[in-house]
Amino acid sequence: MNTPSDTTRLRIRLYFPNGTMFGPGKADLLALIGQTGSIAAAGRKLGMSYKRAWGLVDTMNNMFGEPLVTSSRGGAAHGGATVTETGERVLALYRKLQENSRSASATEIATLQGLLTRSESQPLDIAKQK
Repeated sequence: MNTPSDTTRLRIRLYFPNGTMFGPGKADLLALIGQTGSIAAAGRKLGMSYKRAWGLVDTMNNMFGEPLVTSSRGGAAHGGATVTETGERVLALYRKLQENSRSASATEIATLQGLLTRSESQPLDIAKQK
């Protein structure tokens, strides 16, 4: 079975003209909010604080013409978060872009990987080079 460290990965990050960015971290957070119904739970699954997760949600909500996530306060009513229709569309478009990019570049990635001087079973040990 391949683990993330066993394969070459392609990461897509969009840099918009207005200075905002959308990449794998925001996409994963958005997907997990959709699955968990909670900004805090989604952030925990990604190893980030609630403050960091909330900051990314706030950024995403201000990037597009409509919010990507809506939330209600916790307490007795047990608040939560919902990915909006726009959020679902943004996530679907980004995932499609990722898949198309992987498919379009598979041959070149395999060729580049074949040109590496070290196999992935022999990772570069930076500490020994100092």
